[in-house]
Amino acid sequence: MTSGGMSMRMTDLQDLYLEGLQYMYSAEEQQLEALSQMAGAVSNSGLRQGFEQHREQTAGQIGRLEQILGDLGAQPGGKPCKGMQGLIAEGQEIIEKGSESAVRDASLLAAAQRAEHYEISAYGTLRTYAEILGRSQDMDLLRTSEDEEKANDLKLTGLARSINMEAMS
Repeated sequence: MTSGGMSMRMTDLQDLYLEGLQYMYSAEEQQLEALSQMAGAVSNSGLRQGFEQHREQTAGQIGRLEQILGDLGAQPGGKPCKGMQGLIAEGQEIIEKGSESAVRDASLLAAAQRAEHYEISAYGTLRTYAEILGRSQDMDLLRTSEDEEKANDLKLTGLARSINMEAMS
């Protein structure tokens, strides 16, 4: 946590949970913008549609995080997620390289899957914390987001074979 710009020491699981929620909120906010850029950069219509659908889901995930944070009496934001910043920077590099469209699509698909795995892990951890803390409503909201991320990953995996084959030529 921060107080007047200074980091506060975490003393228990509740503090760790709140910090994790803040990081995830930041990660999703960053993803919201990145997904728009990625959708605009790909040539494969299925991948573009997948990125656009994921963007819509991300807005819902942000809403769930705002609900949880509000119930905890905390404001969203204030904790930049450096992990997601790095993953998004990799995607930006791919776009800026100007590779052939099929290679760019395959690269952005792989970058998106790395981000999905990050989100799946983060939501799973937060859900476990919520369970231990007896916050069953939070647990349900976090499970919904985790399930959406898993479904997105499966969709990307389904697209990967044909997109990767196109990148071979």
